[in-house]
Amino acid sequence: MKRFKNILYLNEPTVDQTSAVARAVSLAENNRADLTIVDVIPPQVVTVDIDLPSGGPISNELRAAVESDHSKALETMVQSFKERLQIRLDVLVGKTYLEAIRGVLKNGYDLLIKPAENPAWMHRLFGSDDLHLLRKCPCPVWLMKPPEKANYSSILAAVDFELLPPMPSEHALNREILELSASLALSDFASMHIVHAWEALAEKTVLSRGDMSSAGVTDYVEREQARHRNELYGLAEELRGWIGKEAYDYLSPGVHLPEGPAKKVIAPLAAQLRADLVVMGTVARTGISGLIIGNTAEAILDQLTCSVLAIKPPGFKTPVRVDS
Repeated sequence: MKRFKNILYLNEPTVDQTSAVARAVSLAENNRADLTIVDVIPPQVVTVDIDLPSGGPISNELRAAVESDHSKALETMVQSFKERLQIRLDVLVGKTYLEAIRGVLKNGYDLLIKPAENPAWMHRLFGSDDLHLLRKCPCPVWLMKPPEKANYSSILAAVDFELLPPMPSEHALNREILELSASLALSDFASMHIVHAWEALAEKTVLSRGDMSSAGVTDYVEREQARHRNELYGLAEELRGWIGKEAYDYLSPGVHLPEGPAKKVIAPLAAQLRADLVVMGTVARTGISGLIIGNTAEAILDQLTCSVLAIKPPGFKTPVRVDS
């Protein structure tokens, strides 16, 4: 993969990170990219009195001691990689997702990598900080399922067309999803699958009104399927031009057009294909404070049990501010 140049790895102490750090180092090496590993300490850990509320006064001595301990832990974590790559280490105090996003804004990171929290008390892979990052981080977020594989075997690229033909921003997002998926599949010698879920949205309305014959309804559904199929295969052909005929022919990506709502069919298909990674976009919702990831994307993420590389659409603006 020859794309990312400034990578942020966010420490997740609740899981074994050995394989995730190794993956991040390899990615930085292959991209000739800078790699920074950041650990974030909750404010309550460094308050003067453990009985004080969060946000209370911070003891300089206590803070220095805690930061020193965390720095030593990071040093130990990267010790075996020091001869391969110069890795910058940083320890911050604050809310994990907020400090990570502020780091992206201040330092221009173009990829954020983090092991998934995988909270034991929930039936899903991603925890609270993970979801905040997926919703609000402006750069691509790669959440790795522990233990992370050194090489993937199967990569699923989920593309979408809200409109046919797609809007320019939608097409740009689909292109980034496909190019990143193809690059990873080539570097890992993995199979690649291009997936688009489709629906004949007016089918139920037409059937309920009864003003069209069953043959007419069937014809409508078939025409809708053909439209989506043509758009999907056209996008696959564009990928051939973007990455070159030789690379495309080597990948020979599978193309899948499951019928049904994306939030119901994408995750089961990913499991069926034994996908190690799902590359997908998250759609910004404007005008509703706090809702900055599409309902469909969030529903899919809740069901996935593999690593995810999530990409924001062009023009996405994070609500997080550097000085907030």
